[in-house]
Amino acid sequence: MGSPPEAFELNRIRIGAGAGFSGDRIEPAVELAERGGLDYLVFECLAERTIALAQLERLRDPGAGFDPLLADRFRAVLPACRAQGVTVITNMGAANPLGAARAVAAIARELGMPGLRIAAVRGDDVLAPVLAGDLPFTDRDGRVSDLGDRIISANAYLGAGPIAEALAAGADVVITGRVGDPALFLAPMLHRFGWPLDDWGRLGQGTVIGHLLECAGQVAGGYFADPGLKDVADLARLGFPYVEVDEAGEATIAKVDGSGGQISERTCKEQLLYEVHDPAAYFQPDVVADFTGVTIRQAGSDKVAVSGGRGRPRPATLKATVGYRDGFIGEGQISYAGPGALARAKLALEIVRERLKLTRLAASEIRFDTIGVDAVRRGAAREDGPEPAEARIRVAGRCESLKDAIRIGNEVESLWLNGPAGGGGATKSAREVIAAASVLIARDLVTPEIAYEVA
Repeated sequence: MGSPPEAFELNRIRIGAGAGFSGDRIEPAVELAERGGLDYLVFECLAERTIALAQLERLRDPGAGFDPLLADRFRAVLPACRAQGVTVITNMGAANPLGAARAVAAIARELGMPGLRIAAVRGDDVLAPVLAGDLPFTDRDGRVSDLGDRIISANAYLGAGPIAEALAAGADVVITGRVGDPALFLAPMLHRFGWPLDDWGRLGQGTVIGHLLECAGQVAGGYFADPGLKDVADLARLGFPYVEVDEAGEATIAKVDGSGGQISERTCKEQLLYEVHDPAAYFQPDVVADFTGVTIRQAGSDKVAVSGGRGRPRPATLKATVGYRDGFIGEGQISYAGPGALARAKLALEIVRERLKLTRLAASEIRFDTIGVDAVRRGAAREDGPEPAEARIRVAGRCESLKDAIRIGNEVESLWLNGPAGGGGATKSAREVIAAASVLIARDLVTPEIAYEVA
């Protein structure tokens, strides 16, 4: 699907961000594929807990375990990518990159695209060595053995190297499981420009670029807008960003002309610091990036120039995410409206609180909230506003058993006939909680491998 090597513009490439999370919009990616003049389109769809949930799906069905929107996304973008010579890179493989590659090959055949070459990058599944090593957690007290038989998965963050290798082998689509998010964008730079894997300065700058694009719509004004303070036009048609980057790592971030949103110094600066603990030491599989010298400059309407990223040698270990079962959450909600709505809501909460005591609910955590009053802003100042015209209560608790979690919603639902007047819109739910913890694993215990499928 990509252009032959002799057609490459060797000193400059354009990479688009087609998604920033698993459930992201699809139309902006199609817009990028059709009108963005891209060389590469990247879909970043794998959050911390997502891969553990995908592992559960694969346990139920060995052919499953990849992103549920994979088929919809590829059916939407493959025609334009094929026509425009755009290579697709994504972590939608989740717990089953090879299964995802086979699914894309089937879609390509269905769409009349024979010869499409799909690479599946594997090797991030490190459950066996993590269990054998009983590693300590990095984000809490304790060790892996403390979780007992509740562990579902352990996946290490791979770097850009295997993706670049797949691109060098002629892959039109590269599908990974767990990799560092910026690595999805860094890989085409490594491939196209031939950057050495120890060129820490350019790898650091490439990681800055990848970090700015990995959340897609955020750098174009999504998760930024605040009416009257930070106005953003036409968010319903938010255009996802692309970056044009040269061999030295100098970059310009922009979006398709006429699309909604904005790309400005402010949107880029907010994204630069998003989910970064230490801007001077942003640990990634490929490099320890240093953001402190980054310069962000408006370079035109919806265009921002980015330079100055630096880096130091990559860490000796790789981060791995351990997914585990963490009990069940039960929840119930009901609304009250009209005069005295808040008083009736408070009475409803007291009734449920007492009922759960009387029936001896076994819950390790429980919350009693009035949404819009004290669900977020808690404490003495939480009721300093006018009396609300409506109030919705929420009771949620964590339990060891699904049976106990279900009881929470049932008690709230029973307020229909056993609580204050005028209750309505009751809902209830109970679900298993899949949680995540982090460990560090030696690099020599992680062996990436690449498999290929051809449509």
